[in-house]
Amino acid sequence: MSSSNDCQPQSLTKPALGEREAAELVDRVFGLKVSWIRSLPSYDDQNFHVRVSAAGAAEYVLKITNSEDSQEPDLIEAQTRAMMFLSAEGFPSATPYLTKHGNIMSLESGGTRPGSKKYMVRLLTYLPGTPVAKITANAQILYEIGRLAASMDKVLSEKFQHPSVKSLHRGQFIWNLANVPLLDQYIYALGQNKYRAVVEQVIEQFKGKVIPKLSSFRTCINHGDLNDHNILVDSSSASLENPQYRVSGILDFSDMSYGYYVFEVAIAIMYMMIESPEPLSVGGHVLAGFESVVPLTPEERGALFLLVNGRFAQSLVIAAHTALLYPENKEYLTITARTGWKHLMTMLEVGQEAVERTWFETTQAYTEHTPVLSVRRC
Repeated sequence: MSSSNDCQPQSLTKPALGEREAAELVDRVFGLKVSWIRSLPSYDDQNFHVRVSAAGAAEYVLKITNSEDSQEPDLIEAQTRAMMFLSAEGFPSATPYLTKHGNIMSLESGGTRPGSKKYMVRLLTYLPGTPVAKITANAQILYEIGRLAASMDKVLSEKFQHPSVKSLHRGQFIWNLANVPLLDQYIYALGQNKYRAVVEQVIEQFKGKVIPKLSSFRTCINHGDLNDHNILVDSSSASLENPQYRVSGILDFSDMSYGYYVFEVAIAIMYMMIESPEPLSVGGHVLAGFESVVPLTPEERGALFLLVNGRFAQSLVIAAHTALLYPENKEYLTITARTGWKHLMTMLEVGQEAVERTWFETTQAYTEHTPVLSVRRC
């Protein structure tokens, strides 16, 4: 998911090309003939899975960025260069197919009429695999996802260099976890109900207990959206009872920004909870994987519960706001809400001390070389 500039989570800027128009775009910009195409679900960009007749029926994702974000070419370049860098470092991220003019992206008109909006267009390699949302995630893959999150942030922060990287300083970016207080201006979308009161409580706790601690957290570059639809996996074993998974793809770098290591693990924990039948136990496995690469400081650990709640609030409020703008895309936009409200309410009911005890005891078990091999009930 992404959003437009500053603190506006989304305006009416989403592309709306048909499959025929998209196929013509691939031909015109990249010089490839499309033999098969279908639309992919998306938040505020537009994506197509395409197969081309050349190069042995290669497959790609045509990514058409919303018109608001398309006005920030440096930001899109930074995201794309980061994907290329990570691929070269051995991470399963997509890489761009160059345009006919040898560029990684191209600004194209969304129509033939005068004044048509312009969209940044990229053609990215298609990554095979199954979204985590479609599997029953076990302890092994949750640990691997945590380890991946830490490894990716670490290598980006320590080794990724490009002139465009400065564009990742996105101070008022609504999806940056530091900006939970900006939700105040979008909370109207929830209406007047018990959920609104819950979010207001989360925001106030965030303002009082997290914001003052930000200066003590270690900074890094965050992917920012390691959700259960943006991580692809495949099975590396034939065992149906205890499958072993590996991450085969990392998708959607449009929420990249400078943040903090603890943000990334909080975001991953929150999204891995969404489809889990035992959501409160998920965090310990993800955290154990993360801390195998980047151990958290006591200050960072102490904020983790509130950060996970903050991400729940961001996802639920912004989705509600965006669904008012795009009612035709409501089903996709509210995926998180199907279980998200229940999980957030449970987090608050159980309380920080009990949830943290579960997370940290599970993490400790890994350091003692006796990991819990299944996602257990809290």
